[in-house]
Parts: sequence; C-alpha cells; structure tokens
Amino acid sequence: MSGGIVLAGGEEFRTGCEEMDTAIMNATSAKPVKVLIIPTAAVTGPQKAASDGVRHFSRLGAIASELMVLDRTQANDEDFIVAVSEASIIYFTGGSPDHLLSTLKGSKLFERLQEALARGAVVGGSSAGAMVMGSAMRRPSPGEWVEGLGIAQGVAVLPHHERSDPDTVAKELARATAPSLKVLGIDARTCCFGTPGNWKALGSGKVIAYQNGSWATYNSGESLPQGF
Repeated sequence: MSGGIVLAGGEEFRTGCEEMDTAIMNATSAKPVKVLIIPTAAVTGPQKAASDGVRHFSRLGAIASELMVLDRTQANDEDFIVAVSEASIIYFTGGSPDHLLSTLKGSKLFERLQEALARGAVVGGSSAGAMVMGSAMRRPSPGEWVEGLGIAQGVAVLPHHERSDPDTVAKELARATAPSLKVLGIDARTCCFGTPGNWKALGSGKVIAYQNGSWATYNSGESLPQGF
C-alpha cells in the first residue's frame, strides 16, 4: 500500500505507539520517510507537541521536522507551507478540533493535503487531528455535529474511546447521526489506517466501528469490513 489516512485516537508520540507508527512508515513508498509534524491544534503548547512528534518519529528512523502552522494566515501562505509537498507523512497533533478545523477548511494547506494524498503520501493525525479528517465532526462542547474536511469520506472519529461504553454510544449515535455515516471510536495509542472502505486497526488499543445502531470491535492488525 502506498499512502493513506491515519485516524489515531490520542496520546500520540508516547510509549506504545512505536509499532503502530512503524507500520505506517513502512506503508509509504518513500525512502527515506520524511515526516512533517503540524501542531495547529495544540493551542496551549504547540512547540512541545511538535518537538515530541519530531523526536518520536526520528527515533523510529524517519527524517522528521515541524511545520508551525498556528493560524489561518500561515495556512494560506504558499511559501510557509512548501514543506508539505516534500513530506511522505503529514501528521497533525491533538488539541482543539475547532481551531484546527477553522484553520484548515478552505485553506491553501488543505489543498496541499489533498495533493499529497493524490501523490501517495500519508495524511492524518491524532485526536483533534483525526476528528477534522472525517466528513462530519462531533464538537466536544456542546456535542453538535459539524461538517469536517472530508478527507476520510463518509467517516466520523470519536477519539479517546477507551473512556466510553459502546452500547451507550451506539444508542446516542442512532439518534444523532445520518444512517449513512460510519463512526469510528478509536482508543488512545491506536489508529485506523487506510482509506474509506479499506481500514485496518493498529496499535495497543481497539477500534469500535458504529453504524445503524450496532457496533463491532477490532484489534490491532484486523481489517474493518469492506465498504466501512
């Protein structure tokens, strides 16, 4: 597989993420693997978030660097975001999904992300970085659904899902989401990797796939049903 989308559930760049992130690196066709960490969502500590990511992927053997896109002006600056065109993995950290979505939506950076996917790069992120990738995003407060970036078409992400009860979530989703929307509840230090209709669970936790009021659990290395 060349390229794809990473939807991680949180606690990125920590012990327990190594096997998952190595598998993602190995799925790229680029050698060496160039990882670009973008900490836009980390509004209270973007430099630490970026540095943690660079250190983590460097230890795994990648050439890792940071791109400090913190606001919409920078996201629309073609010269500032030029490194995106050279990266084989573009990874957004966790933090504020609202800030990340408003910064990326309709921006030049969003256009570069789409081009990166088309050339076979990996695009994605953790927690807030994963939430914005879907067609829809449930805002943490007040819990309303808004339109996402649509990079992962037909999908929505619920991060840090180890804290949730699947039966309760399934009932809530059956009342609140469109029947066609597929929802992925993803534990911390865990991700879905692939493309819509071709997802695989990776990491130390589990992925729960919700649709039409039902749910199913997937562990690391297991593929979700075709078409999900």
